[in-house]
Amino acid sequence: MYRKSKWKHGYNLEGLGHGNNEKSVPQLLIRDLKFEKSLAKLMFSPDQENHPSKAPVKYGELIVLGYNGSLPNGDRGRRKSRFALFKRPKANGVKPSTVHIACTPQAAKAISNKDQHSISYTLSRAQTVVVEYTHDSNTDMFQIGRSTESPIDFVVTDTVPGSQSNSDTQSVQSTISRFACRIICERNPPFTARIYAAGFDSSKNIFLGEKAAKWKTSDGQMDGLTTNGVLVMHPRNGFTEDSKPGVWREISVCGNVFSLRETRSAQQRGKMVENETNQLQDGSLIDLCGATLLWRTAEGLARTPTLKHLEALRQEINAARPQCPVGFNTLAFPSMKRKDVVDEKQPWVYLNCGHVHGYHNWGNKEERDGKDRECPMCRSVGPYVPLWLGCEAGFYVDAGPPTHAFSPCGHVCSEKTTAYWSQIPLPHGTHTFHAACPFCAHQLAGEQGYIRLIFQGPLD
Repeated sequence: MYRKSKWKHGYNLEGLGHGNNEKSVPQLLIRDLKFEKSLAKLMFSPDQENHPSKAPVKYGELIVLGYNGSLPNGDRGRRKSRFALFKRPKANGVKPSTVHIACTPQAAKAISNKDQHSISYTLSRAQTVVVEYTHDSNTDMFQIGRSTESPIDFVVTDTVPGSQSNSDTQSVQSTISRFACRIICERNPPFTARIYAAGFDSSKNIFLGEKAAKWKTSDGQMDGLTTNGVLVMHPRNGFTEDSKPGVWREISVCGNVFSLRETRSAQQRGKMVENETNQLQDGSLIDLCGATLLWRTAEGLARTPTLKHLEALRQEINAARPQCPVGFNTLAFPSMKRKDVVDEKQPWVYLNCGHVHGYHNWGNKEERDGKDRECPMCRSVGPYVPLWLGCEAGFYVDAGPPTHAFSPCGHVCSEKTTAYWSQIPLPHGTHTFHAACPFCAHQLAGEQGYIRLIFQGPLD
């Protein structure tokens, strides 16, 4: 079982191994399909796909964990489950320039009102340090946060595990900052992307009040942390089938790297980590205290299965005509466009053993608590849930067939993808971490957090 551990000491990964102690059981054979490597076919808009020569340089994409390809009520405008960062027609990046020290609040306000970006650090009621920022023609800036104001490029709201509509999230008091963070991308190869805590508001300002954690650096510059912080974790070995979880760190307003605070909003900062940077890499996770984003580079996405590939795998498994061992009816995964509607041919699974069935009432006894059912194949008792294909291709670490499912939600993907996400400790609340399904954000359960699926082929 998973153990929660205190924020300060990280996450106990004991019991999250990859091994599978089940006896070998014949499975439905799924042929491997050729993997498309063409970036032009990957998640471009129809216009870009029809005119690949006009496609701008893509820096990468941000994908919100907990959504299976789109927001519950659909993607709209700047609020969506996936946001692509393209090279802008004109650079909009900024870099620090003039530092105004020992300003009175009135003087600080006058400086901040200039038509340029600035960060204000309030040290006391009588003293504020203002750092002016100037235009940087070599970088593009993208801002992420809860605010719908124009400076925010990607609007992010709190992720509620398993939410089926946007109304499920509206009753939750948000812990995501209105101007949470900003990503600065180099306009020239290798198009390096770096992350910084806090974003500039409509007045082009960032304000760190008296209660915010802030300090002077050894070289006399100012730096600080936002209230709930911006956490980043870079996986070891990149985002591949060999990936291992890295260590969660906090990123400051100026992009420095620190160990985690005692609690999410503590005023005392962690220790500075000198040998690590704020540079994003393929598979980096960004936590905004309420939503976690996955960063995929353009190069990484080119090696990732496409939606076309996932659809081919769905058709392949359906073409093999798996059967329910009880009703002998043929099972089929529904179209990816109907990924939230239970279909009459939908496969269901017993999570304790992995045997796949159609929906039936066998073993459904009133005296049993909750959703536990007895598997007619092996008599093991446990949850009985419908299976759903994982439709967000960006979460896959390989192009393997859909042979495993997360527990307890039933989202299906490749074995190595389930093994990877089951060992990733994701921040939860202000003190703890737990592993979760990337497609719905449900906390994983069971010995491994996922199970191997056992299909029965047609009798003929």
